[in-house]
Amino acid sequence: MFPPEIILGSGSPRRRELLQLLGLPFQVILPTEEVDETPLPHELPAELVQRLSRLKNEAVATTLASQDHFAHEVLILTADTTVALDRFILNKPQDDMEAREMLTSLREQPHLVYTSMTVSRWQRQTLEIITLLDTNKVWMRDYSEAEIEAYIASGDPFDKAGAYAIQHATFAPVARFEGCFASIMGLPLAQLVSHLQTLGFEVPPVQPRCQAYINGTCCQVG
Repeated sequence: MFPPEIILGSGSPRRRELLQLLGLPFQVILPTEEVDETPLPHELPAELVQRLSRLKNEAVATTLASQDHFAHEVLILTADTTVALDRFILNKPQDDMEAREMLTSLREQPHLVYTSMTVSRWQRQTLEIITLLDTNKVWMRDYSEAEIEAYIASGDPFDKAGAYAIQHATFAPVARFEGCFASIMGLPLAQLVSHLQTLGFEVPPVQPRCQAYINGTCCQVG
């Protein structure tokens, strides 16, 4: 069977929505054991996201190996995203205070958003695996203290790297960015489409659906 079935190894609703834009069937399977996302000592942001996206992929493969009905070839897709202000890694905030500190430090500042994606072909063992990295630059607007407090009260920052979502319509924290909107959200669609095509997938034009989804300009060309 080729192209193989796609397995998304992520519980992120944003990654599910972005993958749906490709118009390809997939199912979500989470690893039975969570991956420790703690950065290693002196680990750079780009190194962190690549290591974690690969570990997540390996964890999903281990989960599939424990299920007898997954004997056919599948494509496992995992990703990880982090925000870096200078060289400081800003992962998901643990409480209100940490979210407030992150949002305050990012205000009116440029920062980098790193998203790594790992794609593997698997059939009772890993046949092929590739890890890709996408880096985007983001500038935040001058939001007020009251806006920060209202955003924290909404609960939205707590599952987001850097304590914000570029797509949040009410808070709208981003002034401008360079790169891929979808990648900043958590899944680099342009890279994914290119890689899937090399694997034999027929991906319909994604740009119109991407632009409608993000309500803006898509970085893709077809």
